[in-house]
Amino acid sequence: MSENRFTSFKEFWPYYLREHSAPICRNLHYIGTALSIAALLAAIFISVWWIIAAPLLGYGFAWYAHFKYEKNKPATFQYPLWSLASDYRMFFLWLTGRIGLTNGLDHHLAAAGVKTAPQT
Repeated sequence: MSENRFTSFKEFWPYYLREHSAPICRNLHYIGTALSIAALLAAIFISVWWIIAAPLLGYGFAWYAHFKYEKNKPATFQYPLWSLASDYRMFFLWLTGRIGLTNGLDHHLAAAGVKTAPQT
């Protein structure tokens, strides 16, 4: 974990992206975030008990990705709110095709210093 203490979300965001440099890690985050949103919707429309599943699904996939593939400690442990906001920001950027591109033209990842492989 970085020894930097971030004072703004703008400072934190590039660090967050660098901590998610492996595409498999980002993909597992997208799965977990999508499932957590589904669980939140189920809590609203089906049963309030689904609220329990939301963090388990979201953090379960994310933390597995960090320990298995990134080999780092999730930013959630030190920056819980900024990490959660970043998870959702990354997810919606991915959902709208503005992050995680495989053609090497991803400006969010490039600006954070994450190298993306060009598509062959």
